Amino acid sequence: MADNIARVFADAIATDPTRPLLTWYDDATGERTELSGATCANWVAKTANLIVDEVGLAPGDPAAVLLPPHWQTAAVLLGCWSAKLTVVDTPGDVEVLFAAASQVEAAQRWSAGERYVLALDPFALPMREVPAGFTDFVSAVRGHGDHFTPYPQGGEADAELLARAEARAAELCLTPGDRILVDATAYPDPVDWLLAPLTAGASVVVCGNLDRARLDARTAAEKVTRTLAG
Repeated sequence: MADNIARVFADAIATDPTRPLLTWYDDATGERTELSGATCANWVAKTANLIVDEVGLAPGDPAAVLLPPHWQTAAVLLGCWSAKLTVVDTPGDVEVLFAAASQVEAAQRWSAGERYVLALDPFALPMREVPAGFTDFVSAVRGHGDHFTPYPQGGEADAELLARAEARAAELCLTPGDRILVDATAYPDPVDWLLAPLTAGASVVVCGNLDRARLDARTAAEKVTRTLAG
């Protein structure tokens, strides 16, 4: 059983870093963003470098990620796991917090050393007005390096998360080369829309605010082989 999320991610993109890895749709805005393995790795590396070089965190430090399913959320989560942070979901004391602009109020329940806010803009543009006490994630992360060497061992929660992901991938019958479409509203757990596909060597089409009327056409256009929709 795999016990290192960063290694699983690296293995998932090693064969062909140019192929689509994660495609994001938001049917409420009309957004479509497609990331190859190489592009996703670039964002992940920048995020990990931000965590280590700018925030100065060490393996095991706790992080909060108050973000909905999104391609930028994938970068933040994988960046945290690459830096061996422990992502927690119960409000408390953390070293770093990443929050969607819509979650700024909820973030006040957390005590955090550093706070980053994400607008989740379709073009990854920086925020025009940054909430007090927060740093704009996009502006901060862009200045960091495109390469990061993950720690050789996984983080404290990696084995448990990957065990869940492997079980979920088996339940969904995912195999290398599959392309799974996930309804992000019905299945917001990153085990479903991020880790299970990675462990199986599959790519994923993540759909926010899924319009059911578009499902058949999208399945055909994206060459989807599996569907996880509520």
